[in-house]
Amino acid sequence: MKQDYLVRALAFNDEVRAFSVRTTNTVEEARRRHDTWRVGTAALGRTMTIGAMMGAMLKNEEKLTITINGGGPLGQVVVDANAKGEVRGYVQNPHVEVESIRPGKMNVGAAVGANGYLSVVKDIGMRDYFTGSTELHNGEIAEDFTYYFANSEQVPSAVGLGVLCTPEETTEAAGGFVVQLMPGASEETISKLEERIANLTPVSTLIDKGLSPEQILEEVLGEDNIRFIDKMDVSFKCNCGREKFLNAIKGLGEAEIDSMIKEDHGAEVECHFCREKYVFTEADLIALKAEKA
Repeated sequence: MKQDYLVRALAFNDEVRAFSVRTTNTVEEARRRHDTWRVGTAALGRTMTIGAMMGAMLKNEEKLTITINGGGPLGQVVVDANAKGEVRGYVQNPHVEVESIRPGKMNVGAAVGANGYLSVVKDIGMRDYFTGSTELHNGEIAEDFTYYFANSEQVPSAVGLGVLCTPEETTEAAGGFVVQLMPGASEETISKLEERIANLTPVSTLIDKGLSPEQILEEVLGEDNIRFIDKMDVSFKCNCGREKFLNAIKGLGEAEIDSMIKEDHGAEVECHFCREKYVFTEADLIALKAEKA
């Protein structure tokens, strides 16, 4: 399979910045780990796709967490991403079915719900956090992020996200784009961009045709208007580990650890993001208790 990757570009005399990404393998890895059904794959995949692009807006060791809670049957959708193209995520209830809008068009909005919020927490280092939150627009995710950028970050943006599933429910193709006006963009540029966005082919159609991230941005912006800056690999990556969970257990009270030793004779924990399981034996917990003493 082709490597997932993201491209960054400037357009219209550098008055517009743009990102586009292919996330097919990344979304399929999440689907496989969480065993999501089609609409869950679509919701999680769209959120991971925008997460990868928002991660690319960060620097160095910065990272972010997206939480979408629309009151729908999927429950929360949670995605982590960083500036290195690493992204992970999960849906609270992966086994959900809702009636399609039409054949081949999943009703993601009904599964996510629109009675709730979208929040983004950016960890920008030195215990410094930026938190932005908006009410959900319709639960379809792309429109919700268009609304989020305009209202929470005051950046006029166009967002397109698409996830296609095979009849066997695996991920056939996934990707998307974000186009944003830079401060001081001219009225002429704004008009040209609005016209192009209004006449744009749906992003899921572009993805279905197999267009690369570069080709998607050329479709959105016009190939004569665009200047590509760089590209970056994107992948599903979880930073959990045995040591992290051991430290979490260490933070529990002594009574809790005693209970694990006496009643359960050990502990098994599972990572929300990747479903990796970590087993700690009775001996591990006794050693941990002695270490705490």
